[in-house]
Amino acid sequence: MKYHQIDSNLFIKNRKNFTQEMQPNSLAVFNSNDIYPIGADSTMPFQQARDLFYLSGVDQDKSILVLFPDAPSEKHREMLFLTETNDHIAVWEGEKLTKEKALEVSGIKNVFWPKDFEKVFFEVMTQCDTVYFNTNEHYRANVETETREARFIKWCKEQFPAHRVAKSNPILQRLRSVKDPIELDLMQTACDITEKAFRRVLKFVKPGVWEYEIEAEYWHEMIRNRSKGFAYTPIIASGNNANVLHYIENNQQCKEGELILLDTGAEYANYASDLSRTIPVSGKYTKRQKDVYNAVNRVKNDATKMLVPGADWAEYHKEVGKLMTSELLGLGLLDKADVQNEDPEWPAYKKYFMHGTSHNIGLDTHDYGLLYEPMKANMVFTVEPGIYLPDEGFGIRLEDDVVIQEKGEPFNLMRNIPIEVEEIEEIMNS
Repeated sequence: MKYHQIDSNLFIKNRKNFTQEMQPNSLAVFNSNDIYPIGADSTMPFQQARDLFYLSGVDQDKSILVLFPDAPSEKHREMLFLTETNDHIAVWEGEKLTKEKALEVSGIKNVFWPKDFEKVFFEVMTQCDTVYFNTNEHYRANVETETREARFIKWCKEQFPAHRVAKSNPILQRLRSVKDPIELDLMQTACDITEKAFRRVLKFVKPGVWEYEIEAEYWHEMIRNRSKGFAYTPIIASGNNANVLHYIENNQQCKEGELILLDTGAEYANYASDLSRTIPVSGKYTKRQKDVYNAVNRVKNDATKMLVPGADWAEYHKEVGKLMTSELLGLGLLDKADVQNEDPEWPAYKKYFMHGTSHNIGLDTHDYGLLYEPMKANMVFTVEPGIYLPDEGFGIRLEDDVVIQEKGEPFNLMRNIPIEVEEIEEIMNS
């Protein structure tokens, strides 16, 4: 991996927090992701299952974590099953984790090879009453491929039909949504890499460049700073492309007078950042572009202040809607009649700002978090209002990643990334 090794205390704490929530005499199993095929002998780059990584720090395929805190034998309370490395594997693929390195990475001293799994697993299953399965229950989940986790669950139910079953996901949703200080440092690093890449792009953009050339500038700066690259598929949307919310073609030329909406965040050590900025191709905003931009920025700043412990997710979005309605009235995009006659299920402001304002972010760009529970300190959210004007040929979205504090306003992980009109214009014209 490109990133610096993470302090194993993070994973030790994460496992302790998880096992404290388990039922008595139960065990939990977590499987790595598959390496997915493309065709012939080609595969997609490996991405570790985030829950396994969160609990162990192990970042290689064909890995299994078993947690059995009440096991009669101490060696069965935390177990890793990892691909056994050898000279052949080392030559063709690079060395896998040894037992010693796995202990250093994860803090787990009981490491086994895959050939031992069924024998050891049978033994511990005869000693436990309940098995925790790890299913993906994120509110945006849309899984069409059978995962390694799903195959394991099917096998386990067939082999051990008399066991009670429990779910890991509700525990992990709560734990993962509140970040440890070590995690916050990793996310800060991801945001700092994003800053370097964005500043590079500000110096690069001029009339005539292509969206994909801008994407390449981001890639260069991210990778040279130990990132794998983008935390999600980047949006480089010039002109009217910005009014397609998930525009990812990035294949158009950027023309004088247009704006470019950049939704581009780096990952670091599997942790995501998520940045949106909207910049002028020519290095200077028109008066109309500036007025709309500053309206979006005011909504972002005021919305950020609402992210405090105890805040309710649904009420937060209603209040942001009121902020946006006021700005749209000021811009002449709405009038009082539009607001008076609006459908409460689809308020008038939704014509110009149709997506949500915030989402959890962490190991996933749209990270775990139970949105029906009050917000807590050390949760990390994006704040990303936008105004989209297809009739005027541009759209503007601004987005930062912020950490809820025990008291006061959230801490902005992107506080050093240029956002004010004057600063962006100055950098682009320097």
